[in-house]
Amino acid sequence: MEWKPAYRGKVRELYDLSDKHLIIVTTDRISAFDSILPVPVKGKGVILNQLSNFWFRMTRGIVPNHILDECVEHMPSFFQTDDFKGRTVMVKKLNMLPFEFIVRGYLFGSMWEACQNGKDFCGIRLHGSYQLAQKLEQPILTPAVKHDTGHDEYVSRKDVVSRLGAGTARQIEEICLTLYETCSRYALSKGLIIADAKFEFGQTDSGELTLGDELFTPDSSRYWDAERYVPGQMPDSFDKQHLRNWLSEHKCGGAYPFDRVPESILLQTAERYKACFNRLTK
Repeated sequence: MEWKPAYRGKVRELYDLSDKHLIIVTTDRISAFDSILPVPVKGKGVILNQLSNFWFRMTRGIVPNHILDECVEHMPSFFQTDDFKGRTVMVKKLNMLPFEFIVRGYLFGSMWEACQNGKDFCGIRLHGSYQLAQKLEQPILTPAVKHDTGHDEYVSRKDVVSRLGAGTARQIEEICLTLYETCSRYALSKGLIIADAKFEFGQTDSGELTLGDELFTPDSSRYWDAERYVPGQMPDSFDKQHLRNWLSEHKCGGAYPFDRVPESILLQTAERYKACFNRLTK
């Protein structure tokens, strides 16, 4: 049988296995500013997959997740090769909710920009004086509507309630905050700050809320070095912020030079992913 992905994302490829099961392969592709770079980051997919599985195992007591099997030897023979080993999982098919849920423990990124301009963000306005990357008094949940192309659209809690109902919205908020607080404490014990984290949920056929996609990877969370962290300064990060910074610094005529990223930047990015994985899992 010839297997072809039913869906290709920026990083992941999904294969239909049955009516109830999918196979997800995490590639070495890397994206920045909603574009996929023409050159991959070698080994990145294995690190993302292994770290996500690590967190799924750690948090299964908080919320059910979609992972069924991490071993390619238990999958069709097509996937039993070195190309798929370490980067492939079998998962439950879920009815995915149309939102991403981002918990922010520190003021950075889009919320920092809104704060600087005196604007609300997801219906939330911060009062008082804040610095770049400053820790918030309490973690904040900021939902976004998922789009297949372009930027996701940040929305307010009211939008989530109107779409999913107050009970489901409250349940998701409680789970997200518990996940963030629990895993942030663990990461901090390893010298890492989780500045923010993205979560995606689906429902089983019986309606059980289930965690899907990826979990606390350097692609879905911002990891900072706790020892070097200083509020008001650009944090030393263990994710693709290093790549984003290079692209921003070399932007020309409004365009990012995706096809001119030096190999040294890609290697340094790969090393940051590896360092994050090693700190958390060893």
